Amino acid sequence: MALYECVLIARQDISSAQVEQLAEQFTGILRENGGEVKKTEFWGLKTLTYKVKKNRKGHYVLFNLDAPHAAVAEMERNMSLNEDVLRHMVVRVETLQEGPSAVLQNRGERDRDRGDRRGRFEGGGGGGRFDNGRPPRGPAPSAGNEGEAA
Repeated sequence: MALYECVLIARQDISSAQVEQLAEQFTGILRENGGEVKKTEFWGLKTLTYKVKKNRKGHYVLFNLDAPHAAVAEMERNMSLNEDVLRHMVVRVETLQEGPSAVLQNRGERDRDRGDRRGRFEGGGGGGRFDNGRPPRGPAPSAGNEGEAA
């Protein structure tokens, strides 16, 4: 059997539970026709680059498939008939990716790179908007003149 990756975008106004049911429906179609879903990833609700069928956002789902062409063709046919699916794309691949996809890996790296941003403008950590690493301007107070009257 051949290996495929499939990404579908579902409408923004359906719930996450309905997206999971939709994924199970397509998984069932694939299994009935002799295929197997190796991995399913829910990428969540993401903003689309442009409006698709009056939707600005969409629920993204990735499938890694090991199935014959006829099973994939039937699944694609059902995706095109389903009103909740905005777009879908199936690509044949040589090997299926192990572990999380690049989308989920980037999400984790982005969170780590940001670090802790608390106190950024409250005098803690990173200084503020105008802190460039240089000492403040103006005369520095001398050590011996504190407390003397002028």
